This record gives sequence, structure tokens and C-alpha cells, in this order.
Amino acid sequence: MQIPGHIDPVTTGTVPLRGGNRIDLVGLTRDAIGGVLVEAGLDAKAAKLRAKQIWHWIYHRGVTDFEAMTDIAKTMRPWLTDRFIIGRPTVREAQVSNDGTRKWLLAAADGQEYEMVFIPDADRGTLCVSSQVGCTLNCRFCHTGTMRLVRNLGAGEIVGQVLLARDALGEWPKGTMAGFGADPEDEDADEDAAGHYTADGRMLTNIVMMGMGEPLYNFDEVKGALKIVMDGDGLALSKRRITLSTSGVVPMMARAGDEIGVNLAVSLHAVNKEVRDEIVPLNRKYGIEELLQACADYPGANNARRITFEYVMLKDKNDSDDDARELVRLIKQYKLPAKVNLIPFNPWPGAPYECSTPERVKAFSNLIFKAGISAPVRTPRGRDIMAACGQLKSAATRPTRAELDRIAEEKQAALG
Repeated sequence: MQIPGHIDPVTTGTVPLRGGNRIDLVGLTRDAIGGVLVEAGLDAKAAKLRAKQIWHWIYHRGVTDFEAMTDIAKTMRPWLTDRFIIGRPTVREAQVSNDGTRKWLLAAADGQEYEMVFIPDADRGTLCVSSQVGCTLNCRFCHTGTMRLVRNLGAGEIVGQVLLARDALGEWPKGTMAGFGADPEDEDADEDAAGHYTADGRMLTNIVMMGMGEPLYNFDEVKGALKIVMDGDGLALSKRRITLSTSGVVPMMARAGDEIGVNLAVSLHAVNKEVRDEIVPLNRKYGIEELLQACADYPGANNARRITFEYVMLKDKNDSDDDARELVRLIKQYKLPAKVNLIPFNPWPGAPYECSTPERVKAFSNLIFKAGISAPVRTPRGRDIMAACGQLKSAATRPTRAELDRIAEEKQAALG
């Protein structure tokens, strides 16, 4: 797959997600866009038409300037510009790894920072999207878990990551929309040559909600964002190409299956209570048995849409042959259509663990494969720019070890 050069085309200082008194339309549904147009003075019929047109330009063409919307009357474009924006997160820093992985440090309009990562492969391109600034949880192996939760990201801030990535990858359709769908009642809509455009092959083919934060603790905003991403008249990414990862927020898992319907990944990482209590403290609230039963009940899970169990390999902690056999036993006990992603631990400053040796990881994988369960070993990507799994963290705060311990205690107390 062709990778754009190391000079990222997205520069810092892009339009923030809130434009003063102007309303940002990114993240709003069609009906909501129509609603704000009515509130601004359009009649309901005109607002419905404009909402449809604006939606297309935002999500199918990637436009951020109302003047580029050639099927909207020229006289109306300044009216829209005065009242609304089509925002993007501000890019604080953009890095490219030696292996082609890209990481962006983004800032919202209030200055809060979060990260997203794009991972290119030969047959796909995966965008790792954040759902929170910081994280609710305190998984011990995860760098993000050392941050306090600052706030949830809004639907617009989540969708904005996808739009920004498509900007950076240069994969919006090219050409002109003149003549396509113009309102015949608009006498001053553009009337130049018949419209033509091409939709270039996508580099961004998959989305994983595996960035900063626990998606199921920001359910409504994540749901709203993914509904926009999956909408057939816009970004049109299939639900089969979207994966939501959870550390095990059991009460929300069935809702995620029913109301969002994307693939499910579960951060399992251990097969007994003692170890999982330590490295994924949410286990003290929702235990392994409860979690696996929720996986068995997950709507839509079958052999064609298997649940992915993420399992970070930690030296002398969760990587023994007995651990592998117990993982197989649990998957079979709950009759789960599952695969296991084995993730070599990605180090970060102050991390309390080491990565299992390659030989140990291979032996662990082989035991699971021999039981008829897929257990590929994930190739670490973006380690040199701290973009690999478990390494994402805003650079804005660097707490001491004592503060990290205090943060972990506060999070655990909040979870109950």
C-alpha cells in the first residue's frame, strides 16, 4: 500500500470544534442539522433540503468551507458561514513511525489533548480512535491508564478524528459536484459543466475504538459517532469493519451489540481472578465469569463475526502454558465464537512489566492454535513514536509514581 510521505499535509492550527458563537455541524445527525438551520431562520422544508446537501458535503466530500458547496445558492453560502462551522480537531503534533504508522496529538477547542493512530497494512488501513481524554480505568500495563479521566469526547470530536485522518490521507473524492442534486429553485446555484468526480481507493478501511478511554463509559457519544461513520450516504464504513474494544463494562455490552452492532473486542489479558484483578482492576467489579457470559450473549456474535480477546503478553505474569490451557478451557466452556490476539507488551517509561520473550509468546500461541482457536501474534507497530497498543497518552501531564498510585486508588474507589 502506498504510504504518503513523512511530511504530514495536516498542519497545526486547524479550525477548532467550536467556532465562538457559530455552531459546529460535525457530529450532528441530519435531523439535528435541520433543526439548527430552522433555529437560525430557515423554514422546515428548506432546512430539510439544506441538511441533506450539507451532510453530503461534510461526510462524502470532506468539505470544510461552505463556499465549496456548489449545489447551494451562492447567496446562502455566506449566511451559513456566519452561523456555522465544519470543524476539525487542532493538530498539536503529527508523527510518522519508521514502519509507516502515524500518530496525531490532537486538541479540542477547550485545549484538552488526545491521540489517534493510523496503522497501514498491505490490504487495509486501520484508524485507532479515542473516546475520552484520559481514561476512566487504570489497567496497569496501559500508559493511558496512568492518566486521570478529564472528560468524555463528544460525537463530533470522535467523528472529527475520522475526518481528519481522511484529510491527511488525501482520500476524499476528487472533482466537482456541479449539476449533481442542485436545487432547481435556486436560480443562482452553480451552472457550469456537468458534474464529475472520482472516489479514489480508500487507505482508511477499518476503525477500532481502541484509542484513549473506555468506549462503553461514553456510550451515547460513541454510538452517535459510529452511526454517522456507518451512514451509507456519508463515510459509509461497514459495521463489519468497525471494532469496539472494552475492558469489560458488562452492563453496556448487550446494548452495544443491539444499538451499535459493530465487532466486539474484549481486553481480557488474564485467565484468573488474582492476576486480572491486578492488571485490569475493573475485574473486581465485573469478574471473568460474568464477562465471558456477556460475551456469549453478545448480539450478532457467530463464527463469521467472532469476538476478539486481546491478551497482552507480560513476562512471568500471564504467559505460562497453564494460562494458555485455561484460556482455551474458558473459551470452550462458554462456547464462544472467538479468536485471541496476542499482543507483545509495548513498554513505556515507568511501566511495571516486561514483555514475554518471543519464544514464550510463540509457545503460548501454538497451544491455543492446537486447540482449534486462532491466536495470531500482533506485530508491534509504531513503538518508536509511542503509538503502539497501550502506549497512547497525552504528553501534557507527567505524574510522579506516588501520584500514579493515588490516581489508581481514586479510579478504583469511583468504580466501586
